[in-house]
Amino acid sequence: MKRIFLDANVIFTAAHNPEGKAALLLELGGLGHWKLITSQLAWEEAHRNLSIKFPKCVSRLKKLYQDLQIVANPGQAPCPLELPAKDQPIFLAALQSRATHLLTGDKAHFGAYMNTPFETQNIVIQTVGDFFLNLIEENE
Repeated sequence: MKRIFLDANVIFTAAHNPEGKAALLLELGGLGHWKLITSQLAWEEAHRNLSIKFPKCVSRLKKLYQDLQIVANPGQAPCPLELPAKDQPIFLAALQSRATHLLTGDKAHFGAYMNTPFETQNIVIQTVGDFFLNLIEENE
């Protein structure tokens, strides 16, 4: 089973846009198609940003919580990827949770590592859109 680690921006987007791909990803995860994982850090970031930018969506965010496995923030282990300090805990939490995928919209910082699992400890880093495209290709 795919173990999908969600960056804060994916959780934020799922709560803000219930008709979008990120919301579909969480809905399908809730139905058991894959395991959804995030860290306490990513959850808190999504909650904080949504509370500031779209407070009416916080109730939707709280409903998403039930389908997520929230893992502890990683310790101060060295990060095997060259990422900004704020993104290192995200990758380390994905690694520690044995994620098969890390989904993020952060192409600026994770873009160089997208779709290169041989460079990322066998974690496939993708956008939600790329994840769905690959899923379609796998099933053709």
